[in-house]
Amino acid sequence: MKKALLLLIAAGFALNEFLAQNPDFIPSTEEQSTTTSTLLPASTKSNTQALIEAYQKRQSDVQVHGSGTVIRTLADDKKGSQHQRFLVKLSSGNTLLIAHNIDLAPRINTLRVGDRIEFYGEYQWNEKGGVVHWTHRDPRDNHESGWLKHNGSTYQ
Repeated sequence: MKKALLLLIAAGFALNEFLAQNPDFIPSTEEQSTTTSTLLPASTKSNTQALIEAYQKRQSDVQVHGSGTVIRTLADDKKGSQHQRFLVKLSSGNTLLIAHNIDLAPRINTLRVGDRIEFYGEYQWNEKGGVVHWTHRDPRDNHESGWLKHNGSTYQ
């Protein structure tokens, strides 16, 4: 629980940093497109609407699948569990912070601004667009496993 709280606090700081440097940013609520993956359970293969609704309804703890373009890489969060952090712009115009636990999953060393990324993880709402985390396997098998896909490789 402490780690989850620290993750959310760190994500909030990262988003505040982004907004300070991008004062014209306004999240959009238009529909986005996603691609399906064989790693997804059948019930989540087409959950574009779940991501849109989670943002609009201010929901958290929602398992989501989506894809977008990396618009900014941020410094790794090294407090507590280490997380690779980057901002992704969805085709809807919404922006998400991805917080990928690199203590539990491999870091994407080749990730660059402009790259496409596909994600499956848990969405946490905030007014700046939200955070997707749990993009890895749960070593305790208490949480649904997530992943990131970049340049044909899966990171979990």
